Amino acid sequence: MAFTYPPAAPSFDGDSLKIHRFLQNPTLVAKRVQDLLQRRYIADVLLSQRLSVQGGAVVYESGEPLGTDEHPRAVAPGSEFPLVSLGSGTPSVARTTKWGQDAEVTDEAIKRLGINPVNRGLTKLANQNVMHVDGLAMSAISSAVTTTKPLATAVKNMTAEQILTEVLTAKAQIVNLEEGYDPDTVALDAMSYAFIKAKFIAAGYLPREGAANAIKTGDFPTVEGMLWLPTPHGVTGEIVLADTEQLGGMADEDLGSPGYVRSSAPGTAPVEVKTIRKDENDMYRMRARRVTVPVVLEPRAALRLTGAV
Repeated sequence: MAFTYPPAAPSFDGDSLKIHRFLQNPTLVAKRVQDLLQRRYIADVLLSQRLSVQGGAVVYESGEPLGTDEHPRAVAPGSEFPLVSLGSGTPSVARTTKWGQDAEVTDEAIKRLGINPVNRGLTKLANQNVMHVDGLAMSAISSAVTTTKPLATAVKNMTAEQILTEVLTAKAQIVNLEEGYDPDTVALDAMSYAFIKAKFIAAGYLPREGAANAIKTGDFPTVEGMLWLPTPHGVTGEIVLADTEQLGGMADEDLGSPGYVRSSAPGTAPVEVKTIRKDENDMYRMRARRVTVPVVLEPRAALRLTGAV
């Protein structure tokens, strides 16, 4: 699956009346912000589950065992089966927080500069929301995932084969827990990603045929069935190997506030937007918010490789 950072902005011909109509239509503004945010939250990739929120908090269990507390026994004909305990995880509660910002755009700016100040305002709102929520999610993952494996040396000093060996042995370490985990994503800081991708290209690990290959398009590569994703919001020098289906989820709360809209497209981040006309000041206030909390459900579904830089 290709990830886009982000799709092209909608075009306007400079007619200020059209821009005013755009700002007065929350659905169009929501679509524009959603385009900016499309596939940008690494939080929603690593913590892929969508958790239900009630009363401003989510109740969850972490570390639930995959099997029972005993081995199966031989059962003689006509005999009763042994009754065992299923076990449970550790119950926890996480409260959601409303993260948001406003940006202003004046009638004068719209008349003189067209759609440019609107696009810049929405872009900055989107970028800041991404940076903050991703930072919270990566901090939560780093705190909850206590299993670490030090690299032999920094990735810039390793060959492509050595890097892949380190990651695959870490994956085997998670799989060998026999708890049903199967890591599918490698998240790493941008500098480590740059070194690793260049080494993978030189080693021929990435396909060169076809116009849609990762070398030409810059899309994130899939190597050994795992998606390799860079993020500037993680811990520098750490590589996180994770089973994204089981690691955890984002608990987003819908406050039901009037005037707010969000994209209903599947797979999109639940960021809400609202435009407020300030007639007394001849301006608009554009608002973007996300009411959420990152939750790590299965810390053993991930492993942190340290010492990458």
